[in-house]
Amino acid sequence: MQFGPIAIAEAVGCIAAHTIRTATTIVKKGAAITPDMAAKLAEAGVTEIVAVRLEPGDVDENSAAARLAARMAGDGVVAEAPFTGRVNLFASAAGVLRLDVGAIDAFNAVDEAITVATLPALKAVVAGELVATVKIIPYAVPETQVEAALAALTGAPAVSVAAYRPSKVAVISTLLPGLKPSVVDKTLRVLRERLEPASAALAVDRRVPHETGPLAAAIAENAAGEADILVVFGASAITDRRDVIPQALVDAGGQVEHLGMPVDPGNLLMLGTIGGKPVIGAPGCARSPKENSFDWVLQRRLAGIPVERADVQRMGVGGLLMEIVSRPQPRAPGQHEPGSVAGIVLAAGQSTRMGARNKLLQPLRGKPILRHAVEAQLEAGLSPVLVVTGHERDAVEAALAELPVRLVHNPDYTSGLAGSLKCGVAALPAEAEGVVISLGDMPNVTVPVIGRLVEAHRAQPDMLAVVPTLFGQRGNPVLLTRALFPAVSLLVGDRGARRLLEEAGERVVEVAFEDPAIAIDVDTPEALRALQG
Repeated sequence: MQFGPIAIAEAVGCIAAHTIRTATTIVKKGAAITPDMAAKLAEAGVTEIVAVRLEPGDVDENSAAARLAARMAGDGVVAEAPFTGRVNLFASAAGVLRLDVGAIDAFNAVDEAITVATLPALKAVVAGELVATVKIIPYAVPETQVEAALAALTGAPAVSVAAYRPSKVAVISTLLPGLKPSVVDKTLRVLRERLEPASAALAVDRRVPHETGPLAAAIAENAAGEADILVVFGASAITDRRDVIPQALVDAGGQVEHLGMPVDPGNLLMLGTIGGKPVIGAPGCARSPKENSFDWVLQRRLAGIPVERADVQRMGVGGLLMEIVSRPQPRAPGQHEPGSVAGIVLAAGQSTRMGARNKLLQPLRGKPILRHAVEAQLEAGLSPVLVVTGHERDAVEAALAELPVRLVHNPDYTSGLAGSLKCGVAALPAEAEGVVISLGDMPNVTVPVIGRLVEAHRAQPDMLAVVPTLFGQRGNPVLLTRALFPAVSLLVGDRGARRLLEEAGERVVEVAFEDPAIAIDVDTPEALRALQG
């Protein structure tokens, strides 16, 4: 492959290495130069361009990526059509991602021009989730390199998804006088949520005293029943192989395969078997929906992947989950759950500084400014997302067509920002533990910015609010917890939540960013032109 300056008279059939703009034409990066393109560039005074000329034995980027992805994709994985040298691989079913790490490392070692990136091995995935991407860096690669990369992918396909199998789970809960029934009920509700992505069923709910004899009898009974997996939630943590739960498993005729895990939370998990069925002694943290060792074991078992002693001992690298704030398994976009963080986008203002035009409806990167702000909240997983309208209500609502949002109208939008904020907060569901407040005129706020605010809230749930900062100055969006919702109803005028944040004092978490998006809004025609240009 040749790369470099080429005279425009000789450029037909070559590939443009960069986008070329003239007064009369645009040739996009990666486009094959046609005679018409070359003529128009010459008419505009362009004498040479930086381009690529393929040589005999070269494979163009899309063809190379498609061949490599086809060899890499296994069961439960589909490859999309190639584009710009890239082929994305998606899960075709919910399950657990399986990777041949050695083959992938060998593949990436063939040449710097040939790459593949994947999600972590054994991650739980949902249908339609991106699991890997094959990317050819230049516009073409030699056939010899493609063959070498294919040779690295010997054996079974390197990327596959072990689909979840229909499973029935028997739960045995041990009881002590101080354990409230409501705790067990909540534990089972959380477990059902964990089982839902796998279409697995909680088939048995058995509750026995926290004693070896009754527990052993319950384990033996369910081992002989229809359940595929047995889970024991103890009223007291397992601290030794001679403790109640492991001893009861042995007395029932089973065996303890491993006790303790290099994963935190979830160190005190027990793995066992009885009658060929897996038995999981759940750690106390498994009563919570937050990710812990129980998720790792349960997800793999639901996908039919064995979890043995050696597998557990390899979980230490990446096993420190204490500061990782994430859901126990991926969910479909927009799915709401109790205790979630909602979103509000304020879109009621009159845009007085913009002149006659509504700033929220002005085009930017192919869509209205407001739509950028709303889509960022949706893609960040906030649920539900509420949009507060006011000025030019119909036009604003039309700009959000087909988006899964809840529209809330503020008839008193002329009174200031506080009125719209109150309308939005008043419409939130009772389950929302917090809400991210975004301004509709801040189109550059990204999904990672919102995600970091939510993570900070999860890590410090006792704080009242989370705000982003840029060089020490606070910006937007902000996250308010439910504890502040009553105070929102007392706001007046155009100050928004600023007064609440000032009064919250040290109970506000500040998250430092280097991204100026948290401080850039579109209030004037000049600001709009700057973004568009």
